[in-house]
Amino acid sequence: MAAKKFDVVVVGAGPGGYVAAIRAAQLGKSVAIVERENLGGICLNWGCIPTKALLRSAEVFHLMQRAKEFGLGASGLSYDLDAVVARSRGVAKQLSGGIGHLMKKNKITVFMGDATLPAKGKVSVKTDKGVEELEAPAIILATGARARILPGLEADGDLVWTYRHALQPKRMPKKLLVIGSGAIGIEFASFFNTLGADTTVVEVMDRVLPVEDAEISGLAKKAFVKQGMKILEKTTVKKLDKAKGKVTAHLESAGKTETMEFDTVISAVGIVGNVENLGLEALGVKIDRTHVVTDEFCRTGVDGLYAIGDIAGAPWLAHKASHEGVMVAELIAGKHPHPIKPNSIAGCTYCHPQVASVGLTEAKAKEAGHSIKVGRFPFIGNGKAIALGEVEGMIKTIFDAKTGELLGAHMIGAEVTELIQGYVIGRQLEATEEDLMHTVFPHPTLSEMMHESVLDAYGQVIHM
Repeated sequence: MAAKKFDVVVVGAGPGGYVAAIRAAQLGKSVAIVERENLGGICLNWGCIPTKALLRSAEVFHLMQRAKEFGLGASGLSYDLDAVVARSRGVAKQLSGGIGHLMKKNKITVFMGDATLPAKGKVSVKTDKGVEELEAPAIILATGARARILPGLEADGDLVWTYRHALQPKRMPKKLLVIGSGAIGIEFASFFNTLGADTTVVEVMDRVLPVEDAEISGLAKKAFVKQGMKILEKTTVKKLDKAKGKVTAHLESAGKTETMEFDTVISAVGIVGNVENLGLEALGVKIDRTHVVTDEFCRTGVDGLYAIGDIAGAPWLAHKASHEGVMVAELIAGKHPHPIKPNSIAGCTYCHPQVASVGLTEAKAKEAGHSIKVGRFPFIGNGKAIALGEVEGMIKTIFDAKTGELLGAHMIGAEVTELIQGYVIGRQLEATEEDLMHTVFPHPTLSEMMHESVLDAYGQVIHM
């Protein structure tokens, strides 16, 4: 059977792959996309989107419990976990269906099946109906990543869950252990804790949310403890003993081991790239710790083969994958896109309170040899935050003392995942402290705290 020829074949239809396919189609290329499971990938179906739907339910439930503060009455509060999950799955389904529509609209041929790369410029797809052979001078790998499984902490879907099990919980955990306090772990801890689970979070590093600025991590820990979570830092889960309806966790800290009992464990100890069974080694693709090695333009070193998103390494974020997809599509079409600067990609965690950041932490800025100016502004000093009843939180900005460059911005509090974009644009446009000071922020808004934080770095803060 003759191979079907395209200009571009994309392997994987997550936020990296489907965006790359759309941009390539917009630029006049004939495009095929291969997906083995769901259009939209992990992000839409099992990650970013459904978790935000769950967390929104928890946030509303939390607000209902605070009704009295707002002069409102609400009694007999309860939740239906199955209905909460059903809403989350419905949101994911709606968006995944939307991707199918976008593929049709952009005349992208979709092949559902498992892909391998038998030779340069060739993709073989094992579908329900047999094998389809595809050929293209440009191939984009966007196969994503999956949960890392540590020996002794294997998930069984009953007592020990991965994020997938946690998205469709069979029951409400009573006593929950979350292993790992990165974005995934802390979001699930936040969700189940808000709904009443007795939640313990174990982190091997010396603080929760270890990639965030240390000051923000400290404020987050304080908030989580106030909400009733137990946070165990510098602690390793050595093994899990499963028995009927319970798990005994062996926890090691400072050379001592203790045991604790739980009815549910969620393992969120990072991810590994989906690099197996594609035929990459035979093609000469370099793989380092489950990630494809690429240059700044996502080129693998094999002619015409690119890798984007989680498979190409950190930061493991959907928006980074999408942007790489656009960049590679433009490169293939002969344009001259700018490479992505990882330091200008914001990270957002949707726990309660929310956390968001872009650029260097205070420690990293000092490590890099910058002399710095740091500004801070608390939520308690902002009129809109007080009116919303959201007075916990802070915005922190870090500038280069010599040039006025915004090196980093770090936030914790209500809606900071929406606010961070202001600083992202600032970094993209190479705004200095002076540009930010001269910007008029609307009142009353949470965004005024961003202005005040900048002013504070230069000793000009008004409302504090």
